[in-house]
Amino acid sequence: MSLNKFKNYFISSYSSGGGVEKKQRKGKSDILPAFAFLSPSLILFVIFILFPVFFSFYLSFQKWNMFSSESTFVGLDNYIRLFSDPEFWQVLKNTLYYTLGTVPINMALSLFVAYLLNKQIAGKKILRTMFFAPVVISPVAAAVIWRWLYDPNFGIINYALSWVGIESINWLNDPDAAMIAVIIMGVWKTFGINMVLFAAGLQAIPEHYYEAAEIDGAGRLSKFWNITIPLLTPTTMFILIMSMIASLQVFDIVYVLTSGGPLGSTKVLVFYVYEHAFKFFEMGYASAISYVLFAILFVFTMIQFKFMKVKF
Repeated sequence: MSLNKFKNYFISSYSSGGGVEKKQRKGKSDILPAFAFLSPSLILFVIFILFPVFFSFYLSFQKWNMFSSESTFVGLDNYIRLFSDPEFWQVLKNTLYYTLGTVPINMALSLFVAYLLNKQIAGKKILRTMFFAPVVISPVAAAVIWRWLYDPNFGIINYALSWVGIESINWLNDPDAAMIAVIIMGVWKTFGINMVLFAAGLQAIPEHYYEAAEIDGAGRLSKFWNITIPLLTPTTMFILIMSMIASLQVFDIVYVLTSGGPLGSTKVLVFYVYEHAFKFFEMGYASAISYVLFAILFVFTMIQFKFMKVKF
């Protein structure tokens, strides 16, 4: 009897082991089709993202004219030249000026409008569509329209200002006004997407929190500061990080509106990279600027993530 049990155990163990081996073979055979489906995306990722990242880092230590087949290793000379160039610090100042001008105003306006449109008001879907429309317009096409709006002789903006007795402003050719003009368009262009994100965050807040606060006698302002703002913190921090990254990388509207002028008053970091890469053909120096910009973005992002982790 015991011998029969041993035989049955041996046979069942062998059968189950064979099943495991069969599953393992089947699992291995499934990997090849998976790689076959993923390979086009992986190849494109390597060619258009991974390779340019490493090649540009290599170029940042080279002196290379894109029309020459040879490059010269210069070590840290590109970075030393960059940090000793007064123009770089002016460009960095312009970039921070644009960022500090667009991000707070954009976030405050988008939160205010999202809060209003979250209420039961007539035509709020139409209003949301109108506010979101600039987001889907091509930045270049939008900048061309704004060039016409800013025209000192025929622009609608100066015409409207003349109604209240303000003289015509040469928005795009005055060093004191050009960056303000770029900031206004930047806020208009990105306002809609932040409004939609804030609206989604507001709709995710449970209504019974507000009802409980009303029972305790809380007013509208008290509910906003003590319920809405704290519960919107994740959405707010996400919008802050993404808005700062986008502002530090602004290029298209500056290129079309002012081309970095007048007198370099609107020249920002990405335009500075473009200028040295495709105007002066200094690919190594332009790559060094790009990695300094990457370092700035990385530091800003890490600080904000650290703040979120400690504070919330």
